Amino acid sequence: MKLLRHGPKGQEKPGIVDADGVIRDLSGEIDDIAGDTLSDSGLSMLARLDLASLPEVAADTRLGPCVGRVGKFICIGLNYSDHAAETGSEVPSEPVIFNKWTSAICGPNDDVEIPRGSEKTDWEVELGVVIGTGGRYIDEADALDHVAGYCVINDVSEREFQLERCGSWDKGKGCDTFGPLGPWLVTRDEVSDPQNLDMWLEVDGKRYQNGSTQTMVYGVAHLVAYLSRFMSLQPGDVISTGTPPGVGMGQTPKVFLKAGQVMRLGIEGLGEQQQRCIDS
Repeated sequence: MKLLRHGPKGQEKPGIVDADGVIRDLSGEIDDIAGDTLSDSGLSMLARLDLASLPEVAADTRLGPCVGRVGKFICIGLNYSDHAAETGSEVPSEPVIFNKWTSAICGPNDDVEIPRGSEKTDWEVELGVVIGTGGRYIDEADALDHVAGYCVINDVSEREFQLERCGSWDKGKGCDTFGPLGPWLVTRDEVSDPQNLDMWLEVDGKRYQNGSTQTMVYGVAHLVAYLSRFMSLQPGDVISTGTPPGVGMGQTPKVFLKAGQVMRLGIEGLGEQQQRCIDS
């Protein structure tokens, strides 16, 4: 299933894409793509619905972030060996964990705001993992059973704030609009192998990132199990799993985003996003 949220900011309703690509409204069945809806039983209930009986949603309706009421937005740094190389960093001996604030979350096609004083706003296409069944001390062999599904994430980053302004990476990662999610949450039954997905990103039509989840250092199952050692994972938590090479800071010379530029990105089977950059 391809689950989504549609409507004005702050007023999104749950939806689903039918076999013909038509968005159907789920607000008569569930309150949101969140919480218990993401459990195996919740997803099974949705799978049994007669989608043709649900109201159609206009094709030009805004899409919101594909998950609602996100509790934690957890990110993994330097998780692609080829990306670590382009930044001049060592491949980490354990996953590098940082956070985006949930106020960074926005829709897949919403404008991205370049923060005041920013000179080094950058892009990162990433595979998002959405937790469906919570847990703690999860075995890696069982980890994918805790996943509701997957989505596209643009881990927008301000490199000066992140790397040159003291403190943790979080400062440059959690600015408003720095976490577009969607267009859809694709349930795990439709993703046969999360470690074999092509991914790409363009700025103004120029392809910068062209990678695959095959080059992840730590795969999805390992990340879910690893994170659960340090925190309880809960339904609706989002994990952004790292980016392949081709970010702006890895170019020669370095390239950073300016107002008016357009990012377009996607992951095989998970859909596409497009964001226009504007000044904050």
